[in-house]
Amino acid sequence: MIAIIDYGLGNIKNVQRAVEHLGYKTILTDKQSEIEAADIIILPGVGHFKDAMQAIQVRGLASVLQSITDKPIIGICLGMQLLYDWSAEGNIEGLKLFPGNIVPIKTQYPVPHLGWNNLISNHPQLAQDVYFVHSYQAEMSEHVVAFAEYGDPIPAIVQYKHYIGIQFHPEKSGADGLTILNQALKGGFLL
Repeated sequence: MIAIIDYGLGNIKNVQRAVEHLGYKTILTDKQSEIEAADIIILPGVGHFKDAMQAIQVRGLASVLQSITDKPIIGICLGMQLLYDWSAEGNIEGLKLFPGNIVPIKTQYPVPHLGWNNLISNHPQLAQDVYFVHSYQAEMSEHVVAFAEYGDPIPAIVQYKHYIGIQFHPEKSGADGLTILNQALKGGFLL
């Protein structure tokens, strides 16, 4: 069973449909017992970092997610950013599951980074065109598995221990996005 965290912000129904299309059973939940019983946890998200962290805190989900050490947690879009230590969007701490910070996108191109962009990666399944919409990004680090060029490199997929972050929307990225989402659900992208 895959638990998709429902904390009041996010594109959860589209993520749920995409995961179920891949053949997995899901539950939308904010209940600790259901999250802890799941095989995989997905933290989706659309919106403002500070609003999302406050919604997570109000529901008591931060400590639940921080206590899970034996199963994958996959963050999608804002959900990926929430896994990090801190964000400039609201000047607030994140879940601190992933080392590093979230910073504004600095580029000569328009922000938000909106639309289709090609992934760059050494991983054979990740040379794909996927759909982005975001104004903040993770810092580049050794944990970046794939990135997109948008004036400067923007981390698109990150993996650290049992945490996987996907900055773009796999559920809006057609067959390529579903392939990437399925790979994340099967254990990730480390070669």
